[in-house]
Amino acid sequence: MKFAQNLGIAAVTAISVAVVGANPTQAAVINYDFIVNAISGDNPGQYYGSLSYDDSTLIKTGEETLGTNNGLTIGFNYLGNDYTERDDLDYDSFPVISFQDGKLSGLSYLVEDQFFISNNLEDPDVGGANFYSIVSADLTSATQVGSVTYSKVPEPMTVSGTLVAGTIGMWLKRKKKASTVAK
Repeated sequence: MKFAQNLGIAAVTAISVAVVGANPTQAAVINYDFIVNAISGDNPGQYYGSLSYDDSTLIKTGEETLGTNNGLTIGFNYLGNDYTERDDLDYDSFPVISFQDGKLSGLSYLVEDQFFISNNLEDPDVGGANFYSIVSADLTSATQVGSVTYSKVPEPMTVSGTLVAGTIGMWLKRKKKASTVAK
């Protein structure tokens, strides 16, 4: 019984060290989901999207911007239509995502005659969390109708490690309880 407990503790420790010891400077494809909450205008409702990018060029200091040349991909369903990064009016130069000290600020993404996601109309080169309805590519036609929230999608290894550690912990607790009852 003591051997099983020690083995379980060793396994939990090994998993913890492996997860904590992972090299954070290693480049990875980062995934986010986002939700547009349009509360006014002609099309109120919630609309869903996702984005991913390669973080290998981020230095995580100050303001930074990544675009399609950094592997930025976007999938967004608005009013039953699926949009990608290629639908941006200025594709190749845009869309972009902005960061402040390594933290995602948001998208700058313009689909003509549909929508614009950005920080504000005065600085469309900076991504953000405002959602605008737009009549043309002219930003003077834009009307803010909602906001965007971004949530990072957990990496599969993190989820797997948590599940394994949790399962081992529950097993150890059950074994301990069984040994206490048997005494």
